[in-house]
Amino acid sequence: MAATFEELFRAARSSAYHLETRDGYEQDEAYAEWQAGHRFDAAERWPWWIELVSSAVARGVEVHRARVISEPVSSYIRYEHALTSGHNIKAGEEVRWLPRRRASTLLLPGNDLWLFDRSQVLFHHFAGDGRMTGQELVTDPAVVSRCATAFDAVWDAAVPHEDYRLDG
Repeated sequence: MAATFEELFRAARSSAYHLETRDGYEQDEAYAEWQAGHRFDAAERWPWWIELVSSAVARGVEVHRARVISEPVSSYIRYEHALTSGHNIKAGEEVRWLPRRRASTLLLPGNDLWLFDRSQVLFHHFAGDGRMTGQELVTDPAVVSRCATAFDAVWDAAVPHEDYRLDG
């Protein structure tokens, strides 16, 4: 039986890096509420994420998230940006944003991914409407190396969350 995302995350010893490259994902209930003007505490809504990430960080795991985004940003990216401080950062993640125009010279994977300990890549597959359609765990050292190189390039070029402004 294949390991679940949570099992892979909990097994990470040194790093868990997430590369996001889409301008929108499945429009769930939380996003619909946010669009309607209801602001909520993301940490209260998703406490499992706070626990998962904070426990990893406490045992010395670096948790980084890099988002490649188009500008002007989509409504969904505005939503993610609004929730990042109270959700991702609060949990212990470091988050950076890379405007897509600054990624033109980078070689990027075709799918979002999680890179665990630079030894495993979990690709996320999405439909055009942002619905996740599956995951694929890859341990081939050549693929893992290419994904690590791509993540590092994005990370180095990206703007830390606290410095990134949506409108300028």
